[in-house]
Amino acid sequence: MDDVFDPWSPEFLADPCPAYAELRDRGRVHWFEPTRQWLVPHHADVSALLRDRRLGRSYQHRFTHEEFGRAAPPSEHEPFQVLNDHGMLDLEPPDHTRIRRLVSKAFTPRTVTQLAPFVDALASELVGGLVAEGGGDLLAAVAEPLPVAVIAHMLGIPESDRALLRPWSADICGMYELNPSPETARRAVRASVEFSSYLRELIAVRRGDPGGDLLSGLIAAHEDGERLSEQEVISTCVLLLNAGHEATVNATTNGWYALFRNPGQLAALRADPDGLLPTAVEELMRYDTPLQLFERWVLDDIEIDGVTIGRGAEVALLFGSANHDPAVFARPERLDLTRSENPHLSFSAGIHYCIGAPLARLELASSMRALLVQAPGLRLAQEPERRPHFVMRGLRELRVEM
Repeated sequence: MDDVFDPWSPEFLADPCPAYAELRDRGRVHWFEPTRQWLVPHHADVSALLRDRRLGRSYQHRFTHEEFGRAAPPSEHEPFQVLNDHGMLDLEPPDHTRIRRLVSKAFTPRTVTQLAPFVDALASELVGGLVAEGGGDLLAAVAEPLPVAVIAHMLGIPESDRALLRPWSADICGMYELNPSPETARRAVRASVEFSSYLRELIAVRRGDPGGDLLSGLIAAHEDGERLSEQEVISTCVLLLNAGHEATVNATTNGWYALFRNPGQLAALRADPDGLLPTAVEELMRYDTPLQLFERWVLDDIEIDGVTIGRGAEVALLFGSANHDPAVFARPERLDLTRSENPHLSFSAGIHYCIGAPLARLELASSMRALLVQAPGLRLAQEPERRPHFVMRGLRELRVEM
């Protein structure tokens, strides 16, 4: 598979779709030696395995590292592991069920609807600043500050501290790439220590003086006598920040870059923003998927197309490939903002379906609407450079002009 799937090469990162097509043509599952994972490229298999309880984000609820045939993480990674292992993304039932039930109270449709005026106003303000400057980096001016500010506002993080959040998040998320380097791990550990210490101090303040924010709610949340531990509160806050803005930043810039490369679709969106925005958001999430891969451990033997994958193996579910599977999407390489049948997997599926999906959709629609209205002549100023990351696919910047 090395001749087809090379997630570290600039050519692959620029456009992985030809490689994905080759993987799908060659079969339903492929062993990839560099990461020692089974690659799963087809939509039907990815969708089914996301819901299959024989797989899990973790195995430690059932097995020790030794029983599972895996080495324990290096001791120097412990701050990152503790932070990561107590977040619901990497937990399985019953802990996942308990934490998600409590956190979901903050992400009800009503809560997200109530946030809409705040998100719309903030998006309009950020876009107004970009327009006043005559252009600039869309990522730095709009795509990044909007979701960071929204989740920080929800959590009740003081505005003066919000500049700390994005660097911490970026360093922690580096560990989710394939085969992270020792330097990436060092940065992630340092960010885990600093972010956890910051939140621990903020939790102490909120315990003494609770407010109406999500952090205060998590501290007080209880159901059937169960509460979140302090570590679970910390890990949940970090997860909400990382997941709540990392994908949205990349979806925004990937989406606008796709529109600039498809001027006919951009013209149609400008002509009918209210009518097209709902399907446009879904299509842009599908077309250039911000999270390309999601990993699962095999807890009990499974079989795919006659290949037995035993307990202890790891599968790499290729969201980017699944979202371009012609068995599901007509002409998948075509950007079609009117696509109504769009079962993309960009928000995952099953028990780990993205809890913040409604908020992400709101943020994407709000920023796009503000740009369409306030910057009707927005255009690409220079070709962007891709970030050298495969799993979390995005751009270093997106320079635009009016």
